[in-house]
Amino acid sequence: MSLFLALALAAATTAPDYGNTQLADPSAEAQARALMGELRCVVCQGQSIADSDADMAADMRALVRQRIAKGESPDAIRHWLIERYGDYVSYDPPLSGATALLWATPILLLGVGAWIARSSFRKRR
Repeated sequence: MSLFLALALAAATTAPDYGNTQLADPSAEAQARALMGELRCVVCQGQSIADSDADMAADMRALVRQRIAKGESPDAIRHWLIERYGDYVSYDPPLSGATALLWATPILLLGVGAWIARSSFRKRR
């Protein structure tokens, strides 16, 4: 009986697992979920931390929720994570010298596609 009470007391005094537990405040949880959808898992690399089952993603979700619960803004948290993990962690990296090619590639590919289509249509006439 005392073992059961000790375990119950230990469970009641442990900190919440923010990686898998929602915040009590619905608006704070909505902010956290929106931010988690914009951050890339550094282990999975193709999933957001909201969708990933990796331990690292759970740690990042916990970090986001803890900081939101403390009152930090999502932009400040995103900025801190970008400083820590680099621009890659964000699905919306800022435009800089290092990311210019990343931003320009879709435009370049669209231009190449238009040029190929134009050449193809000219040959048919």
